[in-house]
Amino acid sequence: MQKIAGIIVLVLTMVVAPLHAQQRLIVSAAYVEDGDTILYSTLREVQVSPYTSLLTQQEIKKNQKLIRNVKKMLPYAQTGKRELDALEAQLASLPKKKQKEIIKAKEKEMLDRYTEELKKCTISQGMVLLKLIDRETGKTSYTIVNELRGKLRASFYQTFARLFGYNLKAGFDPQHSKQDDLIDRICIMVENGRL
Repeated sequence: MQKIAGIIVLVLTMVVAPLHAQQRLIVSAAYVEDGDTILYSTLREVQVSPYTSLLTQQEIKKNQKLIRNVKKMLPYAQTGKRELDALEAQLASLPKKKQKEIIKAKEKEMLDRYTEELKKCTISQGMVLLKLIDRETGKTSYTIVNELRGKLRASFYQTFARLFGYNLKAGFDPQHSKQDDLIDRICIMVENGRL
């Protein structure tokens, strides 16, 4: 009787195992090189950072407001970076007079597009945005305005910003500022979909 049960189990294993394996069939692209079949697969980009754990659960709990502000402002900073890169590429081969016209038109377009949204932001969100702009572009907001609109306009904006507690000259330095380091780690986690 045990032999019959063993044979039945063996036969069932031989019949059921291939059927079970066929349900998990994965089709992948491959190519053949020197008789070897090599799997071809595209992996998503990963960012390697010096942090073993970017944020601990305690840091996440403690910095909920900052995380919320970074999540809200990061898309604006990234859009600003793309717009700035496109503008600089467009201006590269144009004469000075034409550059000024294009810069003014772009400034008006950006103000029309984002003023209403950004008016709803809090002061702390605005401060985070200034840090994120520097993080994305590698330039402070003051430097960007100075390069595009001139020193007088940059000084005017800086004076006006100071009335509301902002500093357009404030840089982003995660190596020397704990707050900037925290913002950088939050950004990395947001960009990697971990927050």
